[in-house]
Amino acid sequence: MHHHCLLVIGALLSLAVPLLVAMETCPATGMPGMPGIPGMPGKDGRDGEKGEKGRSGTPWDGGLGPQKGEKGEPGQMGWPGKRGQSGEQGISGLPGVPGNPGEPGDPGTVGIQPKAAFSVARGTNEYPDKSSVIRFTSVITNLNDDYSTETGRFRCRVPGTYYFVFHASLEDRLCVLMKLDDNLLTPFCDHRRNRRQVTSGSLAVYLSRGQEVWLETKDYRGMRGKPAGYSIFSGFLLHSH
Repeated sequence: MHHHCLLVIGALLSLAVPLLVAMETCPATGMPGMPGIPGMPGKDGRDGEKGEKGRSGTPWDGGLGPQKGEKGEPGQMGWPGKRGQSGEQGISGLPGVPGNPGEPGDPGTVGIQPKAAFSVARGTNEYPDKSSVIRFTSVITNLNDDYSTETGRFRCRVPGTYYFVFHASLEDRLCVLMKLDDNLLTPFCDHRRNRRQVTSGSLAVYLSRGQEVWLETKDYRGMRGKPAGYSIFSGFLLHSH
């Protein structure tokens, strides 16, 4: 009996030894264990090599708020605003420099209205020259000598509106031109012949100082001037300006 028990024990041991060897050589397949306690901190390492110098940053104005950025590009011009209220009137400035003297005015007399008038006659019975100024040589009235018997022209001294009229005796066709500084104002023509008669014409015109008015012939020049029937040219100032 005792011998039989030893055989059984020996058989069990022979089976158990290989199993134990296999457990030591094969990895465990069970649940992982709890994490271990952290180890002690290690010592500080040695300083590394010095790096390159970095670029300069934006200047710092101080303070704890946001820093001002770089200046941007100018924006587009905005629309004009509404006109504001007018300010208070400023102090009057100093008087300006006196201007240059003006041109001399027209001559005159205080309290007396300027006057201009003439009336002259043609004292010859000969026809005037063709296409020429008709000269009236006999003076009836000539204030300030504004009409020249040498040139046959009236020269304006007082600017204003004038009235001119002529009265002519004729025995042939006559065409009289009234001119202002070589500009034709109007023609007065009478084409009847072989009969003694009279003709006349008149015109109101504005004259500036220095302008001239006269009568002139064209192709027909049958104007007479004998004492029995003078041909007369007159003019006078209606209103000065």
